[in-house]
Parts: sequence; C-alpha cells; structure tokens
Amino acid sequence: MKTGTMGRSIRSAVALFLAATLALGVLYPLVVCGVAQAAFPWQANGSIIEVDGVKYGSALVGQSYTGMDHLWGRPTKADARTFATKSGEPLMWYGPENLSPASEEFGAVVQERVEAVRAAHPDQGTNPVPSELVTASGSGFDPHISPAAAEYQVGRIAKAKGMDEEEVRAIIRQCTDRPLLGVIGEARVNVLEVNLMLDGVLKTAINR
Repeated sequence: MKTGTMGRSIRSAVALFLAATLALGVLYPLVVCGVAQAAFPWQANGSIIEVDGVKYGSALVGQSYTGMDHLWGRPTKADARTFATKSGEPLMWYGPENLSPASEEFGAVVQERVEAVRAAHPDQGTNPVPSELVTASGSGFDPHISPAAAEYQVGRIAKAKGMDEEEVRAIIRQCTDRPLLGVIGEARVNVLEVNLMLDGVLKTAINR
C-alpha cells in the first residue's frame, strides 16, 4: 500500500472513530436522558419515594422490615455499613445470598426463617409459609411480594396497628401492581409503599 493511501485510510479510520464516539458516546446518551427526564422524570431519577422533602427509598429497591406492625418483604442481604459516601452518609449495598438450594446451609437458613415466620403468625396455624418470605430473590433487593404473602401477614399487622383487617387489605390492594394487560406477569405488592401507607406517610399509593 502506498504511503498516501495508508495515510488517508488512517485519517478516515480516526475520523470514523471520533464521529462514532461523539454520536454514540455523547449525543445518544444525552438524547435518551433528555427524553427520559422529560417523559418519565420519576422513573428516570430512581423512582424515589419522597414526601415533604424526606426521601424514604426507591420503589424499586427492597428494604428490610422486621417490626410486627409492618409488612415483611423478601429476606435481603442489604448492608448500610459496608461503604460510606464522602459526606459520611452510609451507602446501602445489596447482593444475592449465593447459597445453593441443594446445600445444607440453605436448608438450615430457610428452616430458621420458616420457624420465625410461623412464630410471628400464630393465627395462620399450619398454613404453608409463602416461599418469598423465607427465600431471597436472585438480585437480593426485590421490593415486591405476592398478594398471597401479603395476605398471610394481615392478621399480625392489623393486631399490632390496632386496625381492622379490611383496612390493611385495602392498603395492600392499593399497592398491588396488576399483570400487564391483565395477562403478562404476576400481581405483586410493593412492600415499601404498603408500610409508608401503614405509617401514614403516604395517603395513597403512587403511580397507580
């Protein structure tokens, strides 16, 4: 290849590389972010539930609740002590359990959780404990449980809150995502939203 031809090829390659970098690495992300901020600002900023200037968490990230007066979600490996921001505030970290379902450790952990759940819900007698109350999700931060798992806890929550069971069920229904178009996916209850409504922080469920 002649020197002049090689030089033109190199310049063309460099120009194409810079153009692609500008278009795909700068302009495209800016356009996508701009459209998202304009059309879906709440979702684009992390679906943060904020009331009167206080941020209570993301509707897409599970939180650990253990009080008798709250709805319990899936077990989580959340840890707020592992990292900290430059300002000194803790940074929540999540991760999966990575336990094999065939391992003895997994069986022991699940059995311990089953016993704890049964002890907190004597009204359920020998009814099966919903699996999501004793097993973590693959990601470790699933914010939802099934309507059946929420119903399992209604009696405990109503007693601890001094509420009628139907009041608790009404809140759960408000915070339930229905299958897309009625057939795609499963109904699921957002645990954080239910608990914020139980505490009076939210008056109505969001985005429904």
